[in-house]
Amino acid sequence: MSRLDIFINRMVSQRACLNHAAELTKDQPGPVFELGLGNGRTYHHIREIMPDRDIFVFERAVASNPDSTPADDRLILGDVYDTLPAALSRFGATAGLIHADLGGHNLEKNDAFAKAISPLVEPLLAMGGVMVSSDKMYFENLQEIALPKDAVPGRCFIYQRQ
Repeated sequence: MSRLDIFINRMVSQRACLNHAAELTKDQPGPVFELGLGNGRTYHHIREIMPDRDIFVFERAVASNPDSTPADDRLILGDVYDTLPAALSRFGATAGLIHADLGGHNLEKNDAFAKAISPLVEPLLAMGGVMVSSDKMYFENLQEIALPKDAVPGRCFIYQRQ
């Protein structure tokens, strides 16, 4: 499979999973957390499909399209190893949806990062909340749930606190 096909599968799956997660959590209170802003495409999509939700973005440094950049009061800057524990103190286990697109090209490095941040992400999710990730995550108390029909298996993962 070409790298272009892999990218397309990832984007199609990401959109399908985010749309599915938005539907699953439409009655779920609490903020939405976007882990990583990048150029802002996913943040922009989440704003479109969840316009009434409070969306907070975690990022090291902003480099996004101006149309896809959150307001300063919705941007949590810094290293996730610092900002995720601080978010737990600030918000508690209230997130209705958390999205992470680890998205690097080195699968071993992505997997190591997923293992390292899983214990920092898990306590932020409210009961019934959903986590969408581009990579397999390693949670103790979240269950992996079925992907929507238009997602490509292995290109996106969905977890829920049940």
